Amino acid sequence: MDGEPLTILLVEDNLDHAELVMRNMEDFQVANTIVHVEDGEAALDYLHGRGKYSDRKLFPMPHLMLLDLRLPKIDGLEVLKEVKNAEQLRALPVVILTTSDAERDMAMAYEYHANSYVTKPVNFGEFSTLLKDLGFYWLAWNKCPW
Repeated sequence: MDGEPLTILLVEDNLDHAELVMRNMEDFQVANTIVHVEDGEAALDYLHGRGKYSDRKLFPMPHLMLLDLRLPKIDGLEVLKEVKNAEQLRALPVVILTTSDAERDMAMAYEYHANSYVTKPVNFGEFSTLLKDLGFYWLAWNKCPW
């Protein structure tokens, strides 16, 4: 992945939270591109390249998804479940980024194979380290698995 731009899909319905995440990720130089969608249906459309997201040159497959749990249209856990059950998507690292610190939500996220679970508010120094650690995961493959 050397030299390849890092694309992150941020799935967050709260615009204030999304803006905070995007600003902090820019400050820590975590990604080259952050794509923001506001609901679970849009996230799945993006990941599957459907509708307005069908042009992969304009909407590249992300290297990482940051996923809120409480989303309109399709719940975050359902999005996670579909991603991890789809052969072409299951290798996509997914970090749950949510205000929920409920044990049940955390247990379900890991049962559906989330790569990490982060509760807001976020310490962006630690969060940046987490994302960089996940980035080394892709470097070991020499390219994104899809």
